[in-house]
Amino acid sequence: MARGEETRKRILDVAQDAVLAKGFDATSIDEIVVNAELTKSGFFYHFRDKNALALALIERHIEVEDQLFDDLLQRAYELTEDPLQRALIALKLLAELIEDMPNGHPGCVVATAVYQDRLFDREVREANRRAVLGWRRRFRAMFDDVVAVYTPHDDVDLDQLADMVSSVIEGGIVMARALAEPSVTAQQIMLLRSYVNMLFSPRIKLAEK
Repeated sequence: MARGEETRKRILDVAQDAVLAKGFDATSIDEIVVNAELTKSGFFYHFRDKNALALALIERHIEVEDQLFDDLLQRAYELTEDPLQRALIALKLLAELIEDMPNGHPGCVVATAVYQDRLFDREVREANRRAVLGWRRRFRAMFDDVVAVYTPHDDVDLDQLADMVSSVIEGGIVMARALAEPSVTAQQIMLLRSYVNMLFSPRIKLAEK
């Protein structure tokens, strides 16, 4: 990695830690400069302002999340050809991944930026929207595969069901932090997994006696 790339990564790493800990509003460029051990001019060489920094953080977060979900779904595909079982395995793998984080999930840059969207320009807000819609498309594709084989037991909108995955993850992170119980997020994902299982699994009718 070139020196300039290393410096840019260091700025993003320092900024992300600060933003996840206390938000964009409370994170100053001066603080980032000190903790990244560079000059202010060094910061502005890579980022023209906090909007540019936020955009870079969001885009990096999208890239990391995309790779994470790709890996989980690929592992699920390798384990079974059944689309419902793939979805259930993917959700279980996600819960286990978060459960294995010693201090819980560190938080979401996208969610943090949404909470303080008044700070940002249209480009940053659009990047946030793109991230959320990307999650919807990914999980919608997973559920599309399921309904191609299984009929849901309820009249459910698949976009809303896909959004529910993101909502449970983000909500679980908030609950885990509020309660200081890191396992909450994984528990919430497993409850969602149970709902998906009940929504699509064939129902066995008991013979009348």
